[in-house]
Amino acid sequence: MRIMVVEDEKKIATFVQRALKECGFVVDVVCHGDEALEVILDHNFDAVVLDIMLPGRDGLSILRHLREQGNSVPVLILTARGHVAEKVEGLNLGADDYLAKPFSIDELVARVRALIRRNSGEGLLRYRVHDLVLDLATRVARRGSRRIDLTTREFSVLECLMRAPGRVLTRTQLCQHVWEYHFDPESNLVDVYIQRLRRKVDDGEQVKLIQTIRGTGYRIGEAK
Repeated sequence: MRIMVVEDEKKIATFVQRALKECGFVVDVVCHGDEALEVILDHNFDAVVLDIMLPGRDGLSILRHLREQGNSVPVLILTARGHVAEKVEGLNLGADDYLAKPFSIDELVARVRALIRRNSGEGLLRYRVHDLVLDLATRVARRGSRRIDLTTREFSVLECLMRAPGRVLTRTQLCQHVWEYHFDPESNLVDVYIQRLRRKVDDGEQVKLIQTIRGTGYRIGEAK
């Protein structure tokens, strides 16, 4: 899952980015309000962590513009402790949650996960395709009773595929979701990871789930 962190305090931004990445999220960080709005509008994010005080366009202005444009990405705003008016205004503008600084990183991660669950309508952070199950809470993958050991990137690629079973995802789409928006479109990185996943997920199995759509990309599901 892909998260945008908009925070101009470098230490806080790095801290939040590292914690979210350790939990398996793909994280983009932007420190300037004007750039943040442009990136959020141009890319699909599962949630945005948005500081209010920013250079350029402030966080509340970004939030207002997003909602006016019909963009419903879940937004967690970061406010200064005791600034009740900021919290109220943010919630009235369409923020989904808020957290006051200084905050617990564990609480921030938990709140981001809750936002994503609510937005997707999922009570459980779990995907299933045939007998392949991916549990996002425990970060465990199983094929039937067999546990599959995955690296962080392998897990992210598989998650991306399993969120849209049967849908063909291009290499560019997979790169954007797993390796953020700074990537080389000519790279064979996606193909390498798909090969690794095939060995771990499909080798020895009668039903092959990871499919190559020649000239287009990849999808997951039972072959028709």
